Amino acid sequence: MDTTKIKSDFRLVDGGARVSYIERAVTPILKSRVLNSKCTLITGARQVGKSTLVKHEFTGYHRANFDDRLTRLQAREEPGLFFLNNPCPLFIDEVQKENSILEEIKRIVDESDERGMFILSGSQKLELMKGMSESLAGRVSITELAGLSLREIYGVKFNRHFVPTEEYLKEREKDIKPYRDLWETIHRGSYPELYDVERDWQDYYSSYVSTYLERDINELISADSITFTKFLTAVAARTGELLNYANIAGEIGVSEPTVKTWISILERTGIVFLLQPYSAAALHRAIKTPKLYFRDTGLACYLTRWLTPDALKCSAVAGSMFETFMVSEILKSYSNEGMDYKFHIFYYRGKDKNAAGENEIDLIIEENGILYPVEIKMSGNPRADMGAANPVLDKVQEKSRGMGVILCLIDKKTYLRENLVALPITYI
Repeated sequence: MDTTKIKSDFRLVDGGARVSYIERAVTPILKSRVLNSKCTLITGARQVGKSTLVKHEFTGYHRANFDDRLTRLQAREEPGLFFLNNPCPLFIDEVQKENSILEEIKRIVDESDERGMFILSGSQKLELMKGMSESLAGRVSITELAGLSLREIYGVKFNRHFVPTEEYLKEREKDIKPYRDLWETIHRGSYPELYDVERDWQDYYSSYVSTYLERDINELISADSITFTKFLTAVAARTGELLNYANIAGEIGVSEPTVKTWISILERTGIVFLLQPYSAAALHRAIKTPKLYFRDTGLACYLTRWLTPDALKCSAVAGSMFETFMVSEILKSYSNEGMDYKFHIFYYRGKDKNAAGENEIDLIIEENGILYPVEIKMSGNPRADMGAANPVLDKVQEKSRGMGVILCLIDKKTYLRENLVALPITYI
């Protein structure tokens, strides 16, 4: 299949043939982990393609889905019979819905030297992590699957996490492909079903929100769907902003502790990402509040009623949606390489003593003791002063400042200073 010829609607390829399955970048890493581990866990939000990935890449596995109540009931009350009916190698989908089965899985893997016995998946990652730490500590390999990345949509085989070193830039340039109709992609979002079937955008997200409320949220909180939908909309409208619990609580008419609990649930189920501030003793005047990002811009657009790509592109929220999309793409570059981005990506906002106002750095990527400042700008005319806050990182002892980046809508890589480069988004 020649995915380099995907048309602007991304659903048709050469000759009008359907894109029935887009190969996922994490597949080689996942296969290696399954081969070398007794038990492998795949986490990720609903509909990002976890079960589809296993179906296509692990065809020899038996399958059980804990969305089915009868299957869960048998696993809980008659685990021995459940495993007779579902022998290894076994894939269990939405395993967090019946955590009691983890003890039985522990017993099975402890009695065997075989590898690749179980693949588990679930959409409530922190709850799953808790279950895994209690029952399968040291016995499970964990991999996150996100929505489709631009690399996956366009068939780019390069699969290294984004970090603006000279080595990375040279390697990335070997497989650069133009990303056409960027705002179409930002508006559409990253759920695979929107790329491999002829599915109406509004119908898909309407069903997604309803299913999400019915299947997942109602099992975790006690709230009516109208109030919770208002909450989702309020959060989506604040993507790319500092997280203000009181502000959200006041808008939707619930308590601040309730908003904190609901935000935590959105994070656990892969709907939002909380970007933590960079913490260092030398930056004692830095803001300590996390920034909130929706993981899928299509869902954020649906909730905030931006119904077309053109309307979004020309709107007052275009900059924050562009930033949200770029942050999500960078996170995917880490998870698709099997890496945990939480220990590598931060932001900075604070008032430096030598500055008239606040300094802000959209992203700080930390790797091997080097801090790489990244600015995300919805502009085709980057300027050197967009990196004016970068020298604040020179205060951090035992760390050095690496190449600064202006990630923007420029056509080609352009050095603005010796240590500051403007990059097209194709370099992610």
